Amino acid sequence: MILEILTISNREYANKGRSKKPAINDQIDAAQVRLIGKDGGQVGIVPIADALAQAQADALDLVAIVPDADPVVCKIMDYGKHVFEAKKSKAAARKKQKQQQVKEMKFRPGTEEGDYKVKLKALTRFIEHGDKAKVSLRYRGREMAHQELGMEMMKRIESDLQDLATVEQYPKMEGRQLIMVMAPKKRG
Repeated sequence: MILEILTISNREYANKGRSKKPAINDQIDAAQVRLIGKDGGQVGIVPIADALAQAQADALDLVAIVPDADPVVCKIMDYGKHVFEAKKSKAAARKKQKQQQVKEMKFRPGTEEGDYKVKLKALTRFIEHGDKAKVSLRYRGREMAHQELGMEMMKRIESDLQDLATVEQYPKMEGRQLIMVMAPKKRG
């Protein structure tokens, strides 16, 4: 019992410094392994020496797929090719991802019609590009007494962009600023 615990703790200690790469060829420390052939079919439980000999005969590597199993599950494969294809697929997945940014447009309670239209056009462009839009409205001085003007402008922006975007964060006051966040609608 004590010897078994020491063996387990020694194995855990040995694995502690090791990287997450699977053990290959001579690094596999097991008497017997469950072998999966190069074609993906089950070969069965064989001694490690036979598994290594079969891998060398095929000019491939013996890779420990499930090292924690009893017996260890190993597969005959070209490990270098496997690593290369894994990196390639990871890079392709990263390339397909689109980073969504938060673009900000600042308004004032007294923003006139012409400026409003220009800023609304920019917001439309942000949302069509797939980015989130943060609309902030800053009050200065006595404008704080007429916060309803800012709320009316936020509602107007929301209604003008309702076919393109949904409101992710409804208008709320943060100090002297009224902030609203809009996200593009999902296209189905």
